[in-house]
Amino acid sequence: MDTINTATVLAGHAVQIAKELGAPAIIVSGDIDLESIETDIPIYYVTRRQKSIIDNLISDTPDEGQKLKKIIEPINRETSGNVRYIEEAAAIEHIIGELREGTIVGVIQTKESSAIVIHEISQSPLIRTLQECEERIEPEVMRAALTIAFDIAASGREGHKIGTAFILGDTEEVMQRSHQMILNPYAGHKDEHRNILDRMNWESVKEFALLDGIFVISEAGIVNAAGRYLDVDAKDIGIEKGLGGRHVSAAAITRDTFAIAVTISESGGTVRVYMDGKELLCLDYIERPSLRSGKPQR
Repeated sequence: MDTINTATVLAGHAVQIAKELGAPAIIVSGDIDLESIETDIPIYYVTRRQKSIIDNLISDTPDEGQKLKKIIEPINRETSGNVRYIEEAAAIEHIIGELREGTIVGVIQTKESSAIVIHEISQSPLIRTLQECEERIEPEVMRAALTIAFDIAASGREGHKIGTAFILGDTEEVMQRSHQMILNPYAGHKDEHRNILDRMNWESVKEFALLDGIFVISEAGIVNAAGRYLDVDAKDIGIEKGLGGRHVSAAAITRDTFAIAVTISESGGTVRVYMDGKELLCLDYIERPSLRSGKPQR
C-alpha cells in the first residue's frame, strides 16, 4: 500500500476511534493531514523534527541478529518518544488552552512508521503534578505561572534565551529568606498591576525575567518581588547535575518552606517544578499544538 493510502486509512480509523470514545480532540504528530476528513472533533497539529532510523543502521554488520537489533531499537525509541510527545502536547494544551479532560486520540506519522495512540489526559504526569500543587497554590495561579514559563521557554525575550524562576506561595517566609539584588520593580504598585491572573500583566513579568534573580509570587498570584536572591543553604539538595545556582536555590527554598518553584532553563528552555526540595516535573519545551480544523469544545 502506498504512503498516501496508508495515511488515509490511518486518519479514517483515528477519527472513527475518537468518535466512539467521545474524545475531546485528536492530536497529530508528523506529516499527515486530516483536513479532508469531515469531523466536528477538534484536530491539533504538533511539529517535531525526527531523526531517521536509517541513520542508525550498519549495513555491513555480518550478524543478522545484531542488524535486526539496530533496526528495532531506534524504532522503539522513536515510538516511545512520539507517544511522550503526544502526551506532553495534550497536557500543555489542557493547561494553557481549551482542551478539556478526556481520552485523546493521537496520530503519529514518521518516514518509517505510523501509529494511533490512546491517551487519558487525567493520567498525565503534568496534570498529576498540578493536582499535587493545588493543596498549596490556587490552580489558576499555577496554570498562569506555567503558561508564562512555557512562553519564556519558547521565545525568550527580545530574541534572546533567558532563564528565571517563580517561587510561588509561603510568601512571608520566602521574603525573609531572600534579599533584593536590585531595586524591586514591583514595589509600591497596586495589586491589580501585579496579579499574574491578569494577562495584561504578563508582558511586564516577561520583561523583568531579563533581570538576575527570581520572582516571589503569593498564593493568590500577586508578584511581591522580582530580582530577588534566595539566602538558602543548598546542602544535600539532590537535583540533576549540571543545573545552575538558580535551580539549586529554587529547589532548596521549597525544602525549607511550603513554597513551590517553577524554573526555566536559559539553555534548552526546560521547565521544572520543585516541591519539598524535590523535582516534581521536568518538561522540555515543545511547540504548542495548533488547531487547524474542527470546533474547539469548551
